[in-house]
Amino acid sequence: MADALRIQRETTGEAAGVVMLYLDDPATPVTVLDRGAIARLDAALDEIERDRPAGVVIATSHGRVFVAGADLAEIADLSDSELDAYLAEGQRVLGRIAALPCRTVAAINGAALGGGLELALHCDTLIAQEPEKPDKPYQIGLPEASLGLCPGWGGTNTLPARIEPGLAIGATACGSTFSAFEAREHGLVEALSPTREALHAEARRLALRRKPERTNPGEPLNAGMPDVAPRVRTALDRVRGDLPDADAARAVAGCVEAGLTGGWREALAHERASLIRLRSTRTARARIKAFFDRTSSR
Repeated sequence: MADALRIQRETTGEAAGVVMLYLDDPATPVTVLDRGAIARLDAALDEIERDRPAGVVIATSHGRVFVAGADLAEIADLSDSELDAYLAEGQRVLGRIAALPCRTVAAINGAALGGGLELALHCDTLIAQEPEKPDKPYQIGLPEASLGLCPGWGGTNTLPARIEPGLAIGATACGSTFSAFEAREHGLVEALSPTREALHAEARRLALRRKPERTNPGEPLNAGMPDVAPRVRTALDRVRGDLPDADAARAVAGCVEAGLTGGWREALAHERASLIRLRSTRTARARIKAFFDRTSSR
């Protein structure tokens, strides 16, 4: 296994008691949540739980990407049972972030796409860094539907709980993303900091706040929570007829419906089953192949 994730404990100053967990993989320029990365995150959370910190910040220390997402090669190549196990393990490990008894803050320094945003959405608070190139801002969102897929780690139900639900459902069903500036405008991130140093300092400050009380403790903020579900239901009923006539869009709506009627665990199970089914469709196979062709030619 690659080196363990770096954990930095703040022992002095105003942020004493806060733990910084860095997701960087020194072996690659971009963090991808493959099975190895999920195992390293799981081990880091073991250590953090033993520390009983006052707050936790999840961040990266280099590069222009927070987390690129799940491993598309694994999604394409694993057997159905292997893919189900990969997705279930990711759901379990990300769920540990939501279940931490202290406040958790995602310090997003760059692109947070797919599984990368889903990881951040398991935190209590999301903040981000101002784009280095304002005319070409980095993107935050769930682009899976653009590949004929759907989210697999809770994104169909966590994003509508964070921003206007109709906007979230529509974006997820289309696979469209938000610029960092749009993410701030829509309330997906609470603030934009000018530099990475300022981002991490603000994240440490926010991590010392009291953890939000949830109607379903141990779960991330999600569409099935009683205080969230009514507005998500209204939005889903309003936008369902306007969603694209595509398998991925229908799957996204179905996952939201599963969360509303059956709760968080049912939503996760529905996402796993939908993603396993979708990745074998002609549309997804063609789009995944085109994606690999584009990236290999760069």
